[in-house]
Amino acid sequence: MLLRQSRVALVRAQLGALEASAERAGAALACVYSSSDEFEAAELEARRAGAWLPLQIDGMRVVLVASAFAAAAELGAIGALAAISL
Repeated sequence: MLLRQSRVALVRAQLGALEASAERAGAALACVYSSSDEFEAAELEARRAGAWLPLQIDGMRVVLVASAFAAAAELGAIGALAAISL
């Protein structure tokens, strides 16, 4: 009988620890928005901000265009030097 009571006490202690862990995990994963209206407003704002992305010129395109322009200018300079030396 004493062994059975200690097992019950152990199970209750483990259950209490599990509940506390679940509570802490729930608090850690809690939503940063206080209401669904706040979440929807943030989502709409993100969509509006993302709508302009295709119209913006990103850095990689600038680098590619500048490299192509520099290569064309160098080829033109080499061609001019070749024409002068003939």
